[in-house]
Amino acid sequence: MKLVLGSGSPRRRELLAHLGVVPADIRPPDIDEDPRRGELPRPYCVRLAREKAEAIPAAADEVVLSADTTVALGRRILGKPEDEKQAAEFLTALSGRRHRVITAVAVRRGDKVWERDVVTQVKMKSLSNEELNAYLQSGDWRGKAGGYGIQGMAGAFIPWIGGSFTAVVGLPLAETANLLQAAGFPLYKSAP
Repeated sequence: MKLVLGSGSPRRRELLAHLGVVPADIRPPDIDEDPRRGELPRPYCVRLAREKAEAIPAAADEVVLSADTTVALGRRILGKPEDEKQAAEFLTALSGRRHRVITAVAVRRGDKVWERDVVTQVKMKSLSNEELNAYLQSGDWRGKAGGYGIQGMAGAFIPWIGGSFTAVVGLPLAETANLLQAAGFPLYKSAP
C-alpha cells in the first residue's frame, strides 16, 4: 500500500516523517479554495480537506492524505495572504488577540473517506511595528494561513496555545496516525 500526499506543503511532509512515513507520491490538488458565501471557518476547512482528497486520482493500492489549515478570527477566515499588504492586515488583526487555527485532515482509500478536524486556540502577542516589519521582510508569511508560521520566526509571537501544536503547523499527528490506521495504512510496521 502506498501513501499519496495531496499537498505541496513541505511542513506536512516533515510532519509525516515524524510518523516514519514517506509519501510514495505528492499530488497537490487543483481545486477552488474560495470560501462559499456565508461559510464559517470550520465547515469551510473540513470541506476543503475532503474536496482535496476526492480530487486526487489514486490507484486501488493507494491511500490519499489531504489536509487544510485555516486561521479563524471570530467568523472571519484568514487564508494564505495574496501579498505583503494582506499579510500585514492579517497580522495586525491577530496582534494581541486570541484566534483559532483549524486543521482538517481527510484520508481516502477507494470510495471511503475518513475525516477529522482539530481546533487549536492560539494567542498572538501585541506586535510592535519593528516586529511586524521584520517578519514581513523575512517572507516567512508566504503560503501560510493567517500570514504566519508558528514553526518559524513567528513562533516568538505566540506565548500560548491550547491544543495541538502539530495541527497549527499543518497536520495533527495523533489524529492523522489514527486516520491512516483506520484506512488500513501500515503505520509502525517494518516493511516486509
